[in-house]
Amino acid sequence: MFSHDWFHGLAFEEQKFEARLRCAAGHFPKVPPEEWRDHEGMAKLLDELELRVLIYLRDGFSYEVKQIADVQCKSHLVFECMPVDEHYKVGSFVVSLPYDEIVRVEVFAVHPEEKPEDFPQITGFRGRPDSPDYPYPEPKSPGKPGRAERGEA
Repeated sequence: MFSHDWFHGLAFEEQKFEARLRCAAGHFPKVPPEEWRDHEGMAKLLDELELRVLIYLRDGFSYEVKQIADVQCKSHLVFECMPVDEHYKVGSFVVSLPYDEIVRVEVFAVHPEEKPEDFPQITGFRGRPDSPDYPYPEPKSPGKPGRAERGEA
C-alpha cells in the first residue's frame, strides 16, 4: 500500500490537505463547501494550522514524523521523528522503515492556540462516536450467523 511515491507524491499531500480542510470546516460549520475556497476566515485558519503525522507499524510501534528526509535510497522511508523521551530531545532521531511495515498513517490538523500542552499518543479511533445523531449504522460483524438467522429454534 505505501511506497516512496505515496510519501513523496500526491497521496500524502492530499491527506495532509484533507486534514487541514476538515479542521477548518469544523471551525466554520455554517460555511457551505462551495464557499470554502473564497471564505477569508477559512483561508486564514488553513494557513495557521499545524499538522501532526503519525505512522503505525505492523509490530504495534508508532512514530510521529517531524520531517521526511530526502535521501538517495528510495527503498525505505527515512524521517526524523519526534522523540517522546526527554533524554532524546537534545538531538535528532532519524528512523529508516521498510514501506511494507507501515500499516497506517494518520494526519492530525490543529490550530496552535488549541493544541493541548501535553500531546497524548493517538492510538486510533472507535468505529462510531457516542452521539445519537451519528448518521451511519454500526457495521455488522462478519462472524457466523446466530441460531435465529440459520432458522434454528
